[in-house]
Order: sequence, then structure tokens, then C-alpha cells
Amino acid sequence: MVSMETAAEHERILREIESTDTNCIGPTLRSVYDGQEHGLFMEKLDVRIRNHDREIEKMCNHHFQGFVDSITELLKVRGEAQKLKSQVTETNRRLQDDGKELISSMEELKQCRVQQRNIATTIDKLTHCLPVLEMYSRLQEQMKAKRYYPALRTLEQLEQKCLPRAGQYRFCSIMAENIPKLRTQIRDTAMSQLRDFLESIRKHSDKIGETAIKQAQLQRSLDSSVSTQPRALIGRRGRKEAAAAAGIAAMDSNGQGGSPMSEQDSGILDVEDDEDDEVPGAQDLVDFSPVYRCLHIYTVLGLRDVFENYYRKQRRKQARLVLQPHSNMHETLEGYRRYFNQIVGFFVVEDHVLHTTQGLVNRAYVEELWEMALSKIVAALRTHSSYCDDPNLVLDLKNLIVLFADTLQGYGFPVTHLFDMLLEMREQYGEILLKRWNLTFRQILDQDNYSPIPVSTEQEFRHYTSQFPLQDPELEKLSFPKKLPFSEFVPKVYCQLKEFIYACLKYSEDLHLSSTEVDDMIRKSTNLLLTRTLSHCLQYAIKKKNVGLAELVQVIINTTHLEQSCHFLEEFISNITNVPPDTVNATKLYGTSTFKDARHAAEAEIYTSLNAKIDQFLQLADYDWLAAVQGGGALTASDYLIDLIAFLKSTFSVFTNLPGKVAQTACMSACKHISTSLMQLLLDPEVRQISMGALHQLNTDVQECESFARAGPVAGFQGDTLLLAFSDLRQLLELFVQWDWSTYLADYGKPTCKYLRVNPHTALALLEKMKEMSRKNNVFAQFRKTDRDRQKLIDTVIKQLRNLIAQHHT
Repeated sequence: MVSMETAAEHERILREIESTDTNCIGPTLRSVYDGQEHGLFMEKLDVRIRNHDREIEKMCNHHFQGFVDSITELLKVRGEAQKLKSQVTETNRRLQDDGKELISSMEELKQCRVQQRNIATTIDKLTHCLPVLEMYSRLQEQMKAKRYYPALRTLEQLEQKCLPRAGQYRFCSIMAENIPKLRTQIRDTAMSQLRDFLESIRKHSDKIGETAIKQAQLQRSLDSSVSTQPRALIGRRGRKEAAAAAGIAAMDSNGQGGSPMSEQDSGILDVEDDEDDEVPGAQDLVDFSPVYRCLHIYTVLGLRDVFENYYRKQRRKQARLVLQPHSNMHETLEGYRRYFNQIVGFFVVEDHVLHTTQGLVNRAYVEELWEMALSKIVAALRTHSSYCDDPNLVLDLKNLIVLFADTLQGYGFPVTHLFDMLLEMREQYGEILLKRWNLTFRQILDQDNYSPIPVSTEQEFRHYTSQFPLQDPELEKLSFPKKLPFSEFVPKVYCQLKEFIYACLKYSEDLHLSSTEVDDMIRKSTNLLLTRTLSHCLQYAIKKKNVGLAELVQVIINTTHLEQSCHFLEEFISNITNVPPDTVNATKLYGTSTFKDARHAAEAEIYTSLNAKIDQFLQLADYDWLAAVQGGGALTASDYLIDLIAFLKSTFSVFTNLPGKVAQTACMSACKHISTSLMQLLLDPEVRQISMGALHQLNTDVQECESFARAGPVAGFQGDTLLLAFSDLRQLLELFVQWDWSTYLADYGKPTCKYLRVNPHTALALLEKMKEMSRKNNVFAQFRKTDRDRQKLIDTVIKQLRNLIAQHHT
């Protein structure tokens, strides 16, 4: 059973081998070797191979006779073919021998006819070729002479007329091939000259701009009224248009085209400046023939748009380079001048090209360039001018910008933004001036001796009165030597105020502003100087630690005179601006308020300093709050108080030159401060016990103060007004010294009360201290009836005061 299955499997494998592609026979053979009967399979395979060999042999034996017959017939055909070949060869030989003579005759005839035709053709073609050769020779001469524009004309005639007539010849094809090369050569040469021109004007734009600015400056000096287009500029415009017209005409001339200038010029002419002659026109420095020539060449080549785009692109690049300021431009005026010269030179060239070429640049292109330039110029000036802290440099820069703007305005460029920027710079200029004048004022105030100015001669007196408008007829009547009421800083400050106004006026010149605008600008700047700079300097001088009362008094006198001079400053500004001070909407100077504020600050400082000095004396007060009542003899004032009053008398004697109200206020403030300080000594929490003897001593001191007040240390007080400063303390002391509690308690709250200024809380606090004194110092008070009665009386008054306070607070 197994052998049958194996035989069947081998049979299947053999059939699969016979029917399967040899590429896929591998898996089939693997199945044979995977089994165990591959020997049997090999035997069966040999049997199968022998069977196929027998079949092949039978098939070959069957077809062999037909093959032999075919070979026999083929050999017969070969013999016949050899015979036919011999016959054809012999026939051909005989034909060739017979036609040799005829062929020789025909060849001679053909050669003669060809020669005739060639001669006629050559004569005809030479007639057409000679003009081509002559024109090409002329072209070579023009190229050698660098007359490129007529060479283009010759090329055009050669290409369009002569070469088509000449025909297709090698030299014509060579010429035709060279024509684009020649055009390219001409175009490249013209472009190279244009590049040299552009590079040259880029390098020399500062010289061109410098010349244009000199022209504008000369025109402005000759004619102060600057018109929109000055006559000199009109003349230059006419000259440059005429020159351009001449150049264009030369370009269009027959065969003799080219600029009257040399073809090799780089664009800048060597023009000598003669101081005795007129300043040459800025455009006269430039040879524009490379531009005109290149424009015509590209126009003829049909590439005008390409040329226009190239020119504008290159000039835009140059504009960006010109408009890029140097990093250190702000350090010197020369840096700004070079920057402006380059810009002016650039736009002078563009203006000339605009008016002397037809469409190379148009008005829109130039205006676009100018708008871009204007924004960059304004931004650069804002940035670099912000670093400047020298008013003279700012002023010189302003004048340079004005000249720059006037120059470009003469060429038709709008410069309103430049003048707007100058007004912005004016704010910066004002700030710089304020900083400089701040240092000046500080120096003046620091160096002043704060003493009246002594004058010994009429010449000295006139010297000071010429610096400061002193209006004092009484002082003028006095004989020499005499003293001016103010110190040195008054005329110096007044002169510096005028110098500041002059400095502001200098900046306002040539800005095309009306007198009213100039007046308003000067007044606003002066107000800033007064209200900010001078005011701060005066406050600084007043608040210094080493300023004494005499110096403060002199500051008040000085500021009073400066305040009185403010209307003279108003007149001074009106005179230099020709604007009446009473003009509607005219800005008023704030000098009066500035000096009033300074004077009030000095007055307050006097009051503060005086009170501080009083406090120094009061610190020396050494009251014996437990002192017993002296039986006989009058008490004398304390030593510290006598010294204090002596100081006040000497101080108030210095106040004679002060305005009356200031001296009176100072005196009243001092007295009130003394009264308040003595009251604080009584109510000091650290003083827990007070005897009646201490109150008697304090009462004596207050009487000394009242005596000082009655003496009138300062004139102007009516009656006993100064005594009111001590009224609170006086009524309190009288209440305790006289022990008049019945009257106080009965009349409290009535307008006619004798002790109207005594506060019950104050009285109660003082009584508490007296009670404490009585309780601790009288240990045996219960054995003395008088002390015991006084203790009860104090307790009774305290109780009544508390009830009084409770009634009036509910």
C-alpha cells in the first residue's frame, strides 16, 4: 500500500516537473528529498528520460528525407545564380566603355555653364555686398571712436536694410551673429559709464550739496525776502535745461551723436571756485552726459523700461546710504553739515534729471523719495539732537537745518516737516538752556554775600542801575557813599534773565514765525525759567543749612525788588519782538508769583529759624517746680529769658528794611512761640508736681515777656496787640496766683468772663500737679489745719472743674 502511494506521488512530481517553469522547480524537488524514497524517484526519472529520448529519435527519423531534398535543390539554384552574375558583369563593362566619351563631353558643358552662372551671381552679389562691407567698416570706426549712439544707428541700418539684401553668406552670418554682441557691448559700455557716473555723484554728493547750500546762503544774504523760487535758482534752472537740451540735440544729430563732454567723464566736472565770481551752480559741477547717452541707447534698444527701473533702483539704494547718519554725527556740527550736504547733493541731481529728461524720473518718484528721506531725516535728527547738551551746538544745528530746508525749498521740495521738527527741537533747546541757567543761578546765589551793595561814586551807581531798573528817587538824593538795598545777586539774576530771553530769540530767528508766535514762545520759555528753574534755585538758597536770619532778610528784600522789576521784563520782551504787552491772548510772565512764592518761603524760613533759635534758649530753662513761695523781696526774671529777649531785640533791629507786615508777623510769631513753649513747660507730662513758688517764678518771666511786647520791638502794632500772644498764659497764671476760682467757675462761658482764654482741661491738669505736690511734700498735713484746709480746697476745685467739663461736653 505504501509503495503504491509512493509511486503515485512520484508520478505526480514528474508531471509537475514537465509542466512547471524551471524557476519554480525548487519546491517540487525539495518535496522529493524531504521524503525517504528519493532512490526510487531517481529510477522512475531515468525511465521517463529514456521514454522521451525514444520519442525524439522517432520524430527525427520521420522528417530527415525532406531535409535532404531541400539541400539538393538549393545547390542547383546556386549554379544558375553564378551564370546570371557573369552575364550582368559583362553587360555592365560594355555599357561603361561605350558611355565614357559622352560623359566627358557632358561634364565639360556643365562646368562652362556653372562658371557662367557663378560669374553673373558673383557680380550681382558683390553689388549688394559692397554697401554691407562699407557700412560694417563705418561701424567699426564708430565703435573704435566710442561713438556708440551713431553706431547703434548704423547697426540698425545694417541689420534691417543691408544684410537682408546681401544674402546668406558666411561673412553676413558672422556680421549677423556679431550684431547682438555689438549691441550688448554698446549697452554694457553705456551702463558701465552710468555706473561710474552714479559712483562719482555718490562720492561727490557732499560737494554738490555744499555748493547748492552756498548758493542758497548767497541768495538769502542778497535778498532777505525768500521767495518760493529765487531768481538765482530760476536762472540756474534755465541754464541746466538749456544744457540738457543741447545734449539731447547732440544725441539726435546725424551720425555725429554723442555728448559735447568726453565719453570717459565720470560725471563730476572740475570747476574751480573763484571767490570773486558767482558761486557756480550745483548742477554745473556734474556732467550728466552719461545719463543722457545711456537713456538714448537703451531707448533705441527698446529697453527704456529696463534702464528706468535700473536707474531708480540704484538711486534708491544710494538714497538709503546717504540718509544713514554716522553714529557720532551728534558730536560736532561738521558731522551734521556733511550729512546735509550729501542729502542736498542727492536731490539736486534728481531734480536736474527730472527737468532735463523725459520720463527717466517723474514727479511722483521724486516726491516718494523725498517723503521717505524726510521721515528718515527727521527721525535721525530727533535721535542725534537728543544727545546734545550744548545750547550753542543746538543753535548752530538749527541754523544749519534752516539753511538746509531753504535750499531744498528753492528746488521745489516741501520742508514743512523740517520746520515742525525745529519747533520740537526748540523744546529741547529750552530744556538745555534751563539746565545751563540753573547752574548759573546756583553759582550766583552761592557766591552772593547777601549784603546791601555799597556804592561810593556816581559811576558805580550808574553801573548797577544800568544792569537793574532801580526806581528809588529817595536813594538817588542821598549823598555818596551809600548802599543799594539789594545784594549782588539781584542785578546778576536780572541780567541773566535778559540773556536767557536773547538766547530764546536767537533760536526763533529764520523759522518763518510771526512776531506774535515768537513773543509767545519767548514768554513761555521765560515763564519756565522763572517758575521752575529760578524758583527752585531760590528755594535751594533759602533752605540751605548755613543761611542765617540776616541772609533770609536780604533774600526777602532782593525778591521784592525782582518782583517790582517784572514789568520791565515784560517791556523788554515786547521791545525785541515788536508785540505790545497788552495784545489779546498774550502770555503774561509769572515772575511776580515766582518772587512772591520765594519771598513767602523766606518769610516762613525766618519764622521757622527764629522759632528754632527761641527753642535753643528755652532748652536752657531750668525751673525748680518744687520751689517754695518767697516771703519777701521781688522775684527777678530767669537768666535764659533775659538772654532770649536781648537776642530778639537785636534780631528785630535788623528787620527794619523788611516790609512792615513781615517784621510784624515775625515778631508776633516769636511771641506766640514763647507763650506756647512756656505753656508746654507747665503741662509737660514729665513734670508731675508744681508748687506755687514755681508758678510765681514763671509769672515773673511772663511779665518780662509782656514788658518786651509793650516796648514795641517792631513798629506797626496797634495798642497792645502784641500782648495778645501771652493772653492765654497770663490769664492761666493770674487764675492760680490770685486763686480766683469762684470768679472763673461763676463766669465760665460768658463773653465777659475775666478768664475767657483759660481752658478748664488745662486748669484741671495744672491743679492735679499742685495736688500731687501738696500730697507728697506735706506728710504731716493732717496736723496743720491751714494745709489741711488748702488740700480740701484744691480737691473741691478739682471736683467742680470736672463737673464743669462734664456739663459742657454733654
